[in-house]
Amino acid sequence: MMMINPPIRCPSPLHHRSFPSCFALAFFNRSLSTKSVFFGETPSQRLVKVRCQAPGSDHGSVPQRSVGYAESNPSVGSANSPSVIDFLTLCGRLKTTKRKGWVNHGIRGAESIADHMYRMAIMALIAADLPGLNRERCIKIALVHDIAEAIVGDITPSDGVPKEEKSIREQAALNEMCEILGGGMRAEEIKELWEEYENNSSLEANLVKDFDKVEMILQALEYEIEHGKVLDEFFISTAGKFQTEIGKSWAAEIILRRKSLSAERLR
Repeated sequence: MMMINPPIRCPSPLHHRSFPSCFALAFFNRSLSTKSVFFGETPSQRLVKVRCQAPGSDHGSVPQRSVGYAESNPSVGSANSPSVIDFLTLCGRLKTTKRKGWVNHGIRGAESIADHMYRMAIMALIAADLPGLNRERCIKIALVHDIAEAIVGDITPSDGVPKEEKSIREQAALNEMCEILGGGMRAEEIKELWEEYENNSSLEANLVKDFDKVEMILQALEYEIEHGKVLDEFFISTAGKFQTEIGKSWAAEIILRRKSLSAERLR
């Protein structure tokens, strides 16, 4: 006799309801300049966390939600998904904030802060090996060294902000960003990398400081060629300030090419 399995009962589909996210991301004053609370002025773009309740729940109760893999396994990561997306959204400003030095010189379509950091990270990736150098750390430092500018913007010497004050503002911005990330191991690593660069306290920081200058003068040369401008101040401000043999060698090559191009124009 043929056995017939009983029908499988499927759960009824969920009724349509509003999305009960515990977390909503809101931006305010999107059109404000990059000046932040650290300038003593109106805060720039701010992130606000909004707690929501599921329909019909008691006031103050927290709606249930599914637990993701990273949350059920704390070793996977120190920040939960909402905090990560908040942090990444804020970092997105680095892609759209132009480097002020170029803007002040009338460069149209000037590079962004993220553009600058990306090419520095590539420099760290392809640089020759040095005894005792941690290449991975160099790449990480390059990726975070200007991260606080997502809040304070690109502060340049032309702004007249003392170096100490600039560092204070950026440190406060960095702390805020790490709070948005939710703290934890990754946030602490970002702080450590940033401070290492700021204090120029390691071989890796020395090299990435050189990459910062090399990237700037290479970009200056490219803009001179593209826009027919003379951007002497960027070369003058970096002359004699390279700390590593790699930095000195790469800078010398850029300067040599600039001189060759200048000689060709005079013919």
